[in-house]
Amino acid sequence: MPKSKVRKINYGEALAEGLVQSMDKDKSVIVMGQSAEEVKGGMFGTLKPALDKYGDSRMFEMPLSEGGITGWGTGAALMGLKPVMTHHRNDFLLLALDQIANHAAKWMYMHRRPVPWTIRTIIGRGWGQGPQHAQSLQAIFAYFPGLKVVMPSTAYDAKGLLISAIEDPNPVIFIEHRRLFGQVGNVPKNYYKVPIGKANMVRKGKDATVAVISQMRLEAELAAEALEKIGISLEIVDLRTIRPLDKKTILKSVEKTGRLIVCDTGWVQFGVSAEIAAVVSDEAYESLKAPIKRIGMPACPTPASYALENVFYPGVKDVIKAVTDILPKEKVSQIKKYATTHKEMTEFIGIF
Repeated sequence: MPKSKVRKINYGEALAEGLVQSMDKDKSVIVMGQSAEEVKGGMFGTLKPALDKYGDSRMFEMPLSEGGITGWGTGAALMGLKPVMTHHRNDFLLLALDQIANHAAKWMYMHRRPVPWTIRTIIGRGWGQGPQHAQSLQAIFAYFPGLKVVMPSTAYDAKGLLISAIEDPNPVIFIEHRRLFGQVGNVPKNYYKVPIGKANMVRKGKDATVAVISQMRLEAELAAEALEKIGISLEIVDLRTIRPLDKKTILKSVEKTGRLIVCDTGWVQFGVSAEIAAVVSDEAYESLKAPIKRIGMPACPTPASYALENVFYPGVKDVIKAVTDILPKEKVSQIKKYATTHKEMTEFIGIF
């Protein structure tokens, strides 16, 4: 961590600070999109500090047209600016997919012209929003060469990765999970960068590697803490960015533990977890002691009812269940025996 005064702020505050510091450092950084000039500040209030400081000279409210916003942003980037575009829900980026995938992502390859824009967008469960407002579509954007896809899980990473995304000459899809905005962490006051394409070794362990994406880091950490009491040691790797993917860190961990669980916020089928599983199967097959397990959303549209949400979204129980599926039988028996006699584990008994 950089040497500077560190204090605790939340994920949203870290994003707001990173945006303002990027604008302070580089006059070509502008903000354009939905709620860019909203008095209370759009994107969970993260635009307000920038709006208070720069007003409408560098904050531009745009018509509700995702394709239009992204097309204007691409044009602005080609003319030397560094737009940060705000799209509140990633679901509606599908309306801008032509601009994203067929223009911005390909411009450098076709014309040797960089397109240094950043799209900030939000994913994840929240308030019963249902099939069209709470999807996690990162796999779609990661599919296209030329795009970078960033998914920070902590306040520290949120600020450092946003700054890196804004400085990057490539178009970056910067995906924020709505359930992370209240998460508090140590964040330096100074301007600092977290490298895009470098995973973070969150927790060292020996029994299984758990590769996590975005909010699933929280679920994996809870599982690791519960299992640690029984002598089960999980190694948690926070990917932080899914394109480029830090294959080296994942493979090194799997070579050590021999087991892999991939925890994604998106659908399991045809998703990011499938790509990671394929990479490990191709390049670390001889290290595997058990089948690779993948955790994510089931193959149906996102529900709106709170009761169905509780079943639909994966969590700590799913991580523990996946661990028990790939550990040796004697260790699973050890977990089950402990769970039946210790109150802090009784909620997990039903998964064994």
